[in-house]
Amino acid sequence: MAEAARKFGTPETPLYREAPNNIEAEQALLGAILVNNDAFYRISDFLKAAHFYEPLHRKIFEVSAELIRMGKMANPVTIKTFLPADEKVGDMTVSHYLARLAAEAVTVINAADYGRAIYDLATRRALITVGEDMVNIAYDAPVDMSPSDQIEDAERRLFELAETGRYDGGFESFTDAVKTAVDMANAAYMRDGGLSGVATGLRDLDRRMGGLQSSDLIVLAGRPGMGKTSLATNIAFNIAEAYVPAQQADGSFKAANGGVVGFFSLEMSSEQLATRIISEQTEIPSSKIRRGEISELDFEKLVACSQTMQKLPLFIDQTGGISIAQLAARARRLKRQRGLDVIVIDYIQLMQGSSAKASQGRVQEVTEITTGLKALAKELSVPIIALSQLSRQVENRDDKRPQLSDLRESGSIEQDADVVMFVFREEYYLKNKEPKHGTPEYVQWENDMNEARGKAEVIIAKQRHGPTGTIGLGFQGEFTRFFDLAEDSHLPERFE
Repeated sequence: MAEAARKFGTPETPLYREAPNNIEAEQALLGAILVNNDAFYRISDFLKAAHFYEPLHRKIFEVSAELIRMGKMANPVTIKTFLPADEKVGDMTVSHYLARLAAEAVTVINAADYGRAIYDLATRRALITVGEDMVNIAYDAPVDMSPSDQIEDAERRLFELAETGRYDGGFESFTDAVKTAVDMANAAYMRDGGLSGVATGLRDLDRRMGGLQSSDLIVLAGRPGMGKTSLATNIAFNIAEAYVPAQQADGSFKAANGGVVGFFSLEMSSEQLATRIISEQTEIPSSKIRRGEISELDFEKLVACSQTMQKLPLFIDQTGGISIAQLAARARRLKRQRGLDVIVIDYIQLMQGSSAKASQGRVQEVTEITTGLKALAKELSVPIIALSQLSRQVENRDDKRPQLSDLRESGSIEQDADVVMFVFREEYYLKNKEPKHGTPEYVQWENDMNEARGKAEVIIAKQRHGPTGTIGLGFQGEFTRFFDLAEDSHLPERFE
């Protein structure tokens, strides 16, 4: 008897449970919008047609929203022509139903509360869907989906739901896409420097790129000794230092300037990175900091700098050989807990893909990593700066400026990246070519060396939404610091 009761459900736990919904709240809100279109603007920033449980209510909300956005009046008379005339709601026609909605409307003041209730119920329904899928997949145990893959998938879907209230991806209307583009242009217009992306703190780089654009995968490559990590830490520090939070309508915080930075350091320890940044800020060579060869004045500088740095929203993960799945999970967690505006990865070749891809060869594994990084940048809507090594073929050429073909396992990196930048320092190569003192070659070398000393080039070899070209920067090797070169218009007047 007990078995049968369990099989068919009991009054306490019915076998069939209706998904959470509140038809009355939907009716009340729609009525308020039809009576006074201002009610729509109270809920339009978070409520979408898909959040309504009743299909007819979705259609009514969609049509009303479209009319209101076009500056027209949405009321029972104007919207009924856009709804199926022959559809019945119980024993009422659609026209009759619309009139009833308007007659029993709530006030505009209550609209936001009803809208929030509808949104919360839609989120609960979405959670139920994610939970049911998790349970069903775990029961079925498909051959091609290991438990770790399932955890990754569930975490991704829950993150999407937490961030946007959506969990299914799918199409968005072109209207929404245009609205987003206009919002971005407006943000660039309002922000200092007119940048649509996050400012790197390096003037010429920002001008060329418009800042770091959200959802972009930016590959920063160079041979060892060129200063890839230095440039990445400089940019990360500049962004974190400029961070100014602004509270949103829903109580969350978003960066009005600068941003929260997640730095995945696969090569160096967090202590080494911190030493580099302190050296850059205090202008005390990192070698002296490490050996303790510092004066009392320098030590005071170090203490003051470290106190400032402790407040920065710069988070370092120093796990070596991290996989793309682990990196994605940690980045999602950081975004949920502290916020996240930029990710830096040092560097791609030290990351791991899945064991299945690794067995097919390193090129396949790197392809999986770069594809995963691009997908993560889009999912989190943040720019990802990924550092990359270059192959040795650069060293065999006379002109050692890197090209796209020099990227190691280049196909996928070049293809998936939105921006590819190379760091190049002529000084590094000239230093190793010093001819014998007193020869004519030495005079030429000395002239070249004076020209190249303390200078670096950032070569933008690929950019999906802007021009390519070369940017000149200053470089102080002892402090591992990049800086803007003075513009000609700002130099003192010279008399020949």
